[in-house]
Amino acid sequence: MTQEITRAPGTPEAFTLCLNRLADPTGTWRAEQDAILNDRAFETAQNTITDWPGYAETPLVSLPALAESLGIKALKIKDESSRFGLGSFKALGGAYAVARLLQSELSRRLGQPVSMADVTARAYPDEAAKITVCCATDGNHGRSVAWGAQTFGARCVIFIHATVSEGRKQAIEAYDAEVRRCPGNYDDSVRTADETAAREGWFVVSDTSYPGYMDVPRDVMQGYELMAAEAFDALPAPPTHILLQTGVGGMAAAVAAQAVRRWGAQRPRIILCDPDQSVCWLASIRAGHPEAVTGDLDTLMAGLACGEVSALAWEILRDHADAVIALTDASAIAAMRCLANPLPGDPPLVAGESAVAGLAALTLISADEEARDMLALEPSSIVLLFSTEGDTDPALYEKLIGKSAASLRSP
Repeated sequence: MTQEITRAPGTPEAFTLCLNRLADPTGTWRAEQDAILNDRAFETAQNTITDWPGYAETPLVSLPALAESLGIKALKIKDESSRFGLGSFKALGGAYAVARLLQSELSRRLGQPVSMADVTARAYPDEAAKITVCCATDGNHGRSVAWGAQTFGARCVIFIHATVSEGRKQAIEAYDAEVRRCPGNYDDSVRTADETAAREGWFVVSDTSYPGYMDVPRDVMQGYELMAAEAFDALPAPPTHILLQTGVGGMAAAVAAQAVRRWGAQRPRIILCDPDQSVCWLASIRAGHPEAVTGDLDTLMAGLACGEVSALAWEILRDHADAVIALTDASAIAAMRCLANPLPGDPPLVAGESAVAGLAALTLISADEEARDMLALEPSSIVLLFSTEGDTDPALYEKLIGKSAASLRSP
């Protein structure tokens, strides 16, 4: 079978699809993977997050008309635009990791066990206020960390890189965080956050992992698993395919982990979706090991503009991602507009630039016979996507779509 195909280079419809030669179709969940994400830790995360004020399960939306047009049986989209009022799934990860960090650090400083209920109730406000959490972000993760810090009483500093929009900066500042803009791309801002935290005695709450920094990103990913579990519980039958936008890979690995532990060898085919300007997963899957990409990583899909894969995510997706596709910003805009202007009978969905790589990829694959064959995409296929953010930059959303998100949400 062909391992890789490239179509229409230099055009808005361009894509590269690469199969993962390391993928394990048996769905074996290795001990090394269980040490990262497991049912026991997921139960703790689920019990914690569902007990937070404002928790509500986000909807799983069916789009039958779009499914028919794509030549598949069913298309389901998990809509994260309402999650905790933050507009993205990131609320599940960053804020949960902040709570876990505070629980551990308060217990150490007070010399006594501090419960998660104590953290949620802000039982030790003076001590919590002495703790500073920080991270680098393209927008949504920083908003989640800032919200978690505000909710649980810690101080917060967020680092953003040169191309993060002013709207996203202001959205983070709305949660009482100090925001510092630094030169370079996302990976440069990660290094700046790490260096500053080490110098100041702060705590980094990052969604990417690397040697020597694993515990906090593991908590972030464990929080993300709740999104997958909600979606899987709402499905009448397992999907045949899941397409997942990448970034550093934490979200994709969390969804894959929940799928493999739940369904084993019957797990769906899992396809990763990279912006073509930041193809760290395509490069890594091609190489068979983590491979960094450099440059400005300037993609409209700002939340996915990452040049290095997360070490923890690689440990999972190396085995349980079946393929990776790279696609253009233009295809993402087309997918946003497709959801905002649905076919008759389908509801409109507000999905931001970093939420639609899965639908963009599905649209491209569906129109290409060889790509369909490579991924066994058939008329009987049931596809699950995750729309991971709404209009987290409302001005940009309206510019791209030609109407506001509020107008789409109006009855």
